[in-house]
Amino acid sequence: MPKEVNNAYGSIILSEEVIATIAGVAATECYGIVGMASNKVTDGIAELLGRENLAKGADVALGEDDVSITLNVIVGYGTRISEVARNVIEKVKYTVETTTGLKVSRIRINIQGVKVGKTR
Repeated sequence: MPKEVNNAYGSIILSEEVIATIAGVAATECYGIVGMASNKVTDGIAELLGRENLAKGADVALGEDDVSITLNVIVGYGTRISEVARNVIEKVKYTVETTTGLKVSRIRINIQGVKVGKTR
């Protein structure tokens, strides 16, 4: 169900996919995040999503006047997961709230995998 935001210039209709893409882009810009993972993990193997599919790694639930976001991410080996998750939560909350004007009530981070190799 799309969310309608009204302002002095008119109204803007935001779909859940748009909010999920904004959240996915913000999350992948954080240090320690290798990428987004698909919501559908089959046989315990997480699929690393490309830039064009970031919305598939995020679930968005729109409330009356807020939004709740669940992100499925893959972290780099050797990073402190608690710090990476905290940074992702702060960045995604700030980005979604400033971009859309919606209040973010909750962000849940699901670590779907750890990748060995280079991290950003």
